[in-house]
Amino acid sequence: SNNAAARLQLPSAEFVPALVDNSYFHFVLASDNVLAASVVATSLVKNALRPEKFVLHIITDRKTYSPMQAWFSLHPLDPAIIEVKALHQFDWLSKGKVPVLEAMEKDQRVRSQFRGGSSAIVANNTEKPQVIAAKLQALSPKYNSLMNHIRIHLPELFPSLNKVVFLDDDIVIQTDLSPLWDIDMNGKVNGAVETCRGEDSFVMSKRFKSYLNFSHPLIARNFDPNECAWAYGMNIFDLEAWRKTNISLTYYHWLEENFKSDLSLWQLGTLPPGLIAFYGHVHVIDPFWHMLGLGYQDNTTLADAETAGVIHFNGRAKPWLDIAFPQLRPLWAKYIDFSDKFIKGCHIRAS
Repeated sequence: SNNAAARLQLPSAEFVPALVDNSYFHFVLASDNVLAASVVATSLVKNALRPEKFVLHIITDRKTYSPMQAWFSLHPLDPAIIEVKALHQFDWLSKGKVPVLEAMEKDQRVRSQFRGGSSAIVANNTEKPQVIAAKLQALSPKYNSLMNHIRIHLPELFPSLNKVVFLDDDIVIQTDLSPLWDIDMNGKVNGAVETCRGEDSFVMSKRFKSYLNFSHPLIARNFDPNECAWAYGMNIFDLEAWRKTNISLTYYHWLEENFKSDLSLWQLGTLPPGLIAFYGHVHVIDPFWHMLGLGYQDNTTLADAETAGVIHFNGRAKPWLDIAFPQLRPLWAKYIDFSDKFIKGCHIRAS
């Protein structure tokens, strides 16, 4: 609040036209975690061969907007172009009824059934373990975050853009990502890495049955349990192709069905309804572009992780937490300036 340099317009006026220019490489990061977002942004730009052609659109919430804006004002990543925008600043989100907001309101109503807290949920011995587990997860604020659902509205949030790469805030980029624009998507909407085959049988063994509840007749009737799953976290989205589909409507139809079914159709999170909505619209890309599982298993060696273009700390052991796997944390920490006065106060481990 006392530093004018922390309140600079992002980007500066001369670069604003680039925000809607499809000759640039556009990346979207939705996050309310300033530290995590800084690592994604720094790793993206430092590994870019032509950073002057990179535009990173950072979407955050109202409470995080000022610190996120301040961070990237004080830590510019020139010559890349950084935009920081809060959800309430998008005209589209402020007009009329928006499905993502309606879904969150319904989610709140469903969650209100669980006011007794975790002990009351566990004490209810009339419900199946799967339902109890779903209700316990539903108490987590993570699953009622607008940031969690916002990617399903990328075509409306960026109406002028033809293609974007969406990045989660728990990834680290280790290579130049501009070749992603050279991938022929064959008319598909979502370029993603499959997670049903690979050397790591624990991480790469995910099929629809890993996420959807096939004991529920509605799921069993409509889907194949052995259909290969794919990963959120580093996705190429062809927004032109997306706008010609009913992907977003399908997503919300199934969210509604899940609410009606007392949250019993799938594990919580955005991937299960994403698997359904993007079914038939996924173009499989090389696993090099997205190595998963660094946040929930320590089988991945440092040497293996260093060979991937993008690594993903999906799981609970986030690299900024004390529970991170120490042999993998340096891959994330290398993009942090530990001499920075703000970072010093965070007591982040380098290894």
